[in-house]
Amino acid sequence: MTALAHRNTRTGLLMALFAIAMVGVAFAAVPLYRLFCEVTGFAGTPVRAEAAPGAIAGEVGVRFDANIDPKLPWRFEPVQTTVRIAPGARIQTSYRATNLTARPTTGTAVFNVTPLKAGQYFTKIECFCFTEQTLKGGQSVEMPVIFFVDPKIRNDPAARDIDEITLSYTFYPVESPGRGG
Repeated sequence: MTALAHRNTRTGLLMALFAIAMVGVAFAAVPLYRLFCEVTGFAGTPVRAEAAPGAIAGEVGVRFDANIDPKLPWRFEPVQTTVRIAPGARIQTSYRATNLTARPTTGTAVFNVTPLKAGQYFTKIECFCFTEQTLKGGQSVEMPVIFFVDPKIRNDPAARDIDEITLSYTFYPVESPGRGG
């Protein structure tokens, strides 16, 4: 094999390896971005936790918002629309979803928190988001959300005056259930 043919073969193998790596990065981008947002609170994404730290004085309001993509034939709403809570207190609430058709349909929810600067302090312990939800025809289910507002919100000059936080979910249809959407 000539030196030129050897270099061409090596370059071809490197390019194939590079293409395979780029495909792998493309598949990993969404879960990695989701993880980054959950860890940092970036773009209003609530942080995840196992337990609440304990309440402090000075309540904050939390408003619950529900939206649905028009292609998903469901009704989706919060069971209660607002609460007033002490930062650090563990709170459980629910959203209700109803399939308005006679056939099973699957959806998945994404969420955000506003104002965006509150996202890093809004910590979810349990949530139905990013998990495919399949409802039988006419079925109605309540989906719990357990969360707390981190007491550190009162120490952040940019966030300590926040009086109301909105937790908003939007449900989208899943075309092929079980394959990640």
